[in-house]
Amino acid sequence: MVSRTSLALLTVAAPLLLSACGTDQTDRTVSGAGIGAATGAVVGAVTPLTPVGGALLGGAIGGATGALTTPSEVNLGKPVWRNSASAGPAPRRVGMDPATVRDIQAELQRRGYDVGPVDGRLGPRTQTAIREFEQQNGLPVDGQPSASLWDYMQQHPTG
Repeated sequence: MVSRTSLALLTVAAPLLLSACGTDQTDRTVSGAGIGAATGAVVGAVTPLTPVGGALLGGAIGGATGALTTPSEVNLGKPVWRNSASAGPAPRRVGMDPATVRDIQAELQRRGYDVGPVDGRLGPRTQTAIREFEQQNGLPVDGQPSASLWDYMQQHPTG
């Protein structure tokens, strides 16, 4: 059986080790709180602390650790939740001119695709429309606006 001291150390150590997921302070704080709460709940379930008490303690320790550490101290990279589709609009590709994105959006909309607002920003509806267009035209499917996609659209106009 694991001693209470070992469990207490695990409750503190796991969030400290894992909370630094993210390259900015907000990501690190949120990741740390989540990881800490999950670890604390597990430890609380097998101790008198209770799962709720463990989650509260672990979340506080993990969140504080994430807020107080820097990527140079501990860095597990971009949080998984930043990669999910539900995390909000995808970031605009670095180096992609918003005017080109807007041109692609306008052309896709003219061709009947739902791109959402024609605003020069790469959101999930624009990415889905690009993927559909690429698939229907036998192009490599990546859902990203690019100069080559824009060139293809210009070379293959529709009536």
